[in-house]
Amino acid sequence: MSQPVIFCDFDGTVTEKDNIIAIMNRFAPEGWEDIKEGVLNCTISIREGVGKMFSLLPVGLKDEIIEFALKNARIRPGFQEFLDFAKEEGIPVYIVSGGIDFFLEPIIKPFGPIADIYCNGSDFTGETIKIVWPNSCDDRCSNECGCCKPSIMRKLEHSEIYKIVIGDSVTDLEAAKQGDYVLARDYLKDKCEEWKIPYTPFETFYDCIEALKFQIGVRG
Repeated sequence: MSQPVIFCDFDGTVTEKDNIIAIMNRFAPEGWEDIKEGVLNCTISIREGVGKMFSLLPVGLKDEIIEFALKNARIRPGFQEFLDFAKEEGIPVYIVSGGIDFFLEPIIKPFGPIADIYCNGSDFTGETIKIVWPNSCDDRCSNECGCCKPSIMRKLEHSEIYKIVIGDSVTDLEAAKQGDYVLARDYLKDKCEEWKIPYTPFETFYDCIEALKFQIGVRG
């Protein structure tokens, strides 16, 4: 039996809402909404859009943004139980996120075990926040993803891996196309239906546990 490996989104999946959008709504730099719309309607890339939005924020807001993110982020019910279940079943969980390290890592710190976290980085040496891209697209992706989930999956995959993708948004669509089994909600669910990608819907991580129990049982 192939080894299951979980690739789980963070914003809107582990957390109930998208933290980048919440941060932008809270600090409301002029022009950010136009950039967001450009990303959603695919007239600018995710990488360009995220970089531009954070470049509107001065570096002096770093601590205030982290404090806001920690207070605002609601973890989706059942997440720690889901990690416990995965550990018991010997399934590694990778967090693959278009979020930014400086607020993502403090939010997720109390939870585990997590095999690894892949996300975008940040640079506070200038006047405004600069996003850096340690997980850029490989030579098989030209979507300017920022944190390229399919590229990460390709880097980690081998012939004996069974790829489980969990997500909710536009950043998860290409990963879903590459996955063997998809758990989806919100925008990703709609896109899976549109693209005829088989998926199981979920609202909580308790739903994910039950879905994986069934899926592992079927494959076993």
